[in-house]
Amino acid sequence: MASAAHQPWTDENNPDYMKVAAAQISCALGDSTANLAKIREFCVRAKKAGAELIVFPEMSDTGYAMAAIRKHAAPWKEGAVPELQEIARTISIAIVSGVSEREGDNIYNTQIALDENGSIIAKYRKSHLFATAPIDEHTCCSPGDALTSFAWGAWQFGLSICYDLRFPEVYRTLALETRSNAFLVSSAWPFPRVEHLRILASARAIENQSYLVIANRVGTDAGVTFCGASAIIDPYGVCLAASSMDREELIYADFSTEVLQSVRDGMPVLAHRRPDLYAKC
Repeated sequence: MASAAHQPWTDENNPDYMKVAAAQISCALGDSTANLAKIREFCVRAKKAGAELIVFPEMSDTGYAMAAIRKHAAPWKEGAVPELQEIARTISIAIVSGVSEREGDNIYNTQIALDENGSIIAKYRKSHLFATAPIDEHTCCSPGDALTSFAWGAWQFGLSICYDLRFPEVYRTLALETRSNAFLVSSAWPFPRVEHLRILASARAIENQSYLVIANRVGTDAGVTFCGASAIIDPYGVCLAASSMDREELIYADFSTEVLQSVRDGMPVLAHRRPDLYAKC
């Protein structure tokens, strides 16, 4: 379980409130230059809206098709990450984005977290690979072997990628072991299961009484069309911001520790757990 700490910046230097954005974008398959230009554009828009952190979809640098990922995945210091660091530093905004990562003979579906100075504060490798045709992610990528979160003032952000959303153990472990109170999900979720995306995202927020941000793709890569529906959900399950299913959009909402504490005080679900009972099974 990896965790990193970071001190927040805000206009009022108040760590109890934070404006967070999600970028719903399409990608040019295999064209990292075009994709990074779009990421820069959305970062500028988010910064103008007052956001301190912006979340981008899965594999935002290469697009989400195994052939393109095999061809263009690059080592950490040679691929999209240095460009993302420059964007974060120049615009002064924190970035969480899915990227393709090559290490030796392995390729990873990775999520990078950068602070507003462009420093790497966390990195997560997707642990649950989608092993269903026509995507067959397991034929290209190696699974990660650790869950990851990072601290930002009053917030502990748990990282996850797309298919991870179907595994509640990921989010409960982050909530219990790292005290994560917000989850950031980079995704390339396809159209046939758009209702699953909405329901699972809401469930992960409600059951852990935490904020959840999901930035999902639109567009089509190698015959797979993505369903958008990016969202920001509060600890009570209220959708604070949501996007369409087929257009590029920027959404944003405010996080509040007052809201978080109110929900948790009103129904202390995590305190009512029965781990003694669960262990018997």
